[in-house]
Amino acid sequence: MSAVAFKLAREKAILDGVGSSGNIVKYLNQDFEALKSQCLHSGTLFKDEQFPACPSSLGYKELGPYFSKTQGIIWKRPQELVPNPQFIEGGATRTDICQGVLGDCWVLAAVASLTLNKAILEWVVPNDQSFQKDYAGIFHFKFWQYGEWLDVIVDDRLPTKNGQLVYLFSKERNEFWGALLEKAYAKMSFSDFKKQFTNLEICNLSPDLLTCNQARKWNMKLLHGTWQSGSTAGGSPNYPVTYWTNPQFKIKLEEPDDDQEANACEPCCTMIVGLMQKNRRRQKMKGEDWLKIGYCIYQMPKELKNQANVHLSREFFSTNKPVVHFDREVCLREASSRFHLPQGDYFIVPYTSQPFQNGHFFLRIFSVKQIKAQEIGDTATANPYEPQVTDKDIDNEFKTLFQTLSGEDCELTADELQTILNRVITKRIDIKCDGFNINTCREMISLLDNDGTGILGLVEFKILWMKIQKYLEIYKKVDMNCSGTIEAHEMRNALKEAGFNLSNKIQQSIIIRYACSKLAIDFDGFVACMIRLECLFKMFQILDKDKDGTVQLSLTEWLCSALI
Repeated sequence: MSAVAFKLAREKAILDGVGSSGNIVKYLNQDFEALKSQCLHSGTLFKDEQFPACPSSLGYKELGPYFSKTQGIIWKRPQELVPNPQFIEGGATRTDICQGVLGDCWVLAAVASLTLNKAILEWVVPNDQSFQKDYAGIFHFKFWQYGEWLDVIVDDRLPTKNGQLVYLFSKERNEFWGALLEKAYAKMSFSDFKKQFTNLEICNLSPDLLTCNQARKWNMKLLHGTWQSGSTAGGSPNYPVTYWTNPQFKIKLEEPDDDQEANACEPCCTMIVGLMQKNRRRQKMKGEDWLKIGYCIYQMPKELKNQANVHLSREFFSTNKPVVHFDREVCLREASSRFHLPQGDYFIVPYTSQPFQNGHFFLRIFSVKQIKAQEIGDTATANPYEPQVTDKDIDNEFKTLFQTLSGEDCELTADELQTILNRVITKRIDIKCDGFNINTCREMISLLDNDGTGILGLVEFKILWMKIQKYLEIYKKVDMNCSGTIEAHEMRNALKEAGFNLSNKIQQSIIIRYACSKLAIDFDGFVACMIRLECLFKMFQILDKDKDGTVQLSLTEWLCSALI
């Protein structure tokens, strides 16, 4: 639950501009100025508990705690290594740096390019830091990651062996600003280059420029998403049963380029689509590598152009081919390419090569002219089955049955309801059901108990019975292979049949809560989900007094609502 709350808060922060160059994210919520002030006030040097000076911080595999390269490591601060440490000595240049045992020359090449632009270098490496003035053993740097700027704090304890830095070090031994590069790499002729490399990737700065007086040629839309097994990890088009469940993003190309290509038969729009995996490097420590990823672009059907909440179905993909199919699935951090498409509405489907592969990603869409982009189905609406029943609509046979089941008081408690439902459901052999638990039965009563008595009368029980019958009908319809359960990827269709249009994030939460380890949902779990959704929508409608789609609650009101 806390993870969901964090994600929602994070998304709201992004919409409010957090992560832009003018509103930088404090990585791990560490505030540089506050921490530095505390250290200066207490007269102590900063020790970063989020990245401790211990063997596990050195790396993994050959740089792990039990390998030869990391034996005999001693963590020292710069003043313990040299008599007069400097943050930057004589300016930062690309020929100043040397590579240590880590071997991350790709980082060094990027940083070397950074030193060629003084303004950007000073942005990433704030130059008002020192080992002399207001020194507190704490430093910070700004990194661009996944579409936002992060302010990252570290202490200055560094791993050493025999009095020398183990990892990256400067040609000037008393310089510790951290931008290092292997000198031999400079020897990011041409014939030598071609002998050693087969691919060249050229990286450009984000359109989110650091100086406001420069014109922007490209516009960018940034969209985050998740592949989650059972809900949104549908795999490639080679898996039609699940492919349609992948996240879908709508883009609207309204303005053609000013300078059209000579052979263009109609006005076209230029765009670059980049699909990047998130947080995969940390998965390498668990033995996982990059996912093989790709994407397809489809033309939006005319009848759906103005409906952003319609997730395209399996039937659509069985009869429509993509206008663009990224020509190779790549096992790299990013898959990107440039396209020219006629004006119109399109949607992008990012995917992994195999279904049921978990991962996070973000989609960057660069365009010459402004475009509109949003996730399809990023809304939540409900129109559940609501039978209209009065006492005179109920036949005598059902009344007699209810009186027999409910006893002399003709009212059902949660315990009595649980006994009745389980007695009926467990006799069926066409569905799998572990039996309704008491909490689900209480929620059923809460949904229909309009007078607040905590029990069900005749009419309320009849409505509930009709709802369960409707859910049984939907359950059996969606269970295509007659297994007695619903596969997790079939849940989207089941929810739609029941009157719910839900976003991918809500779908993911449902699968996490109601699916078993084999990604199947039995009947009691399905009914529990439907009843829970009905209760939540009903509760929100009651609390949304202004009918503006928002609810404001005090802590007491929130706790009471959540505990019902």
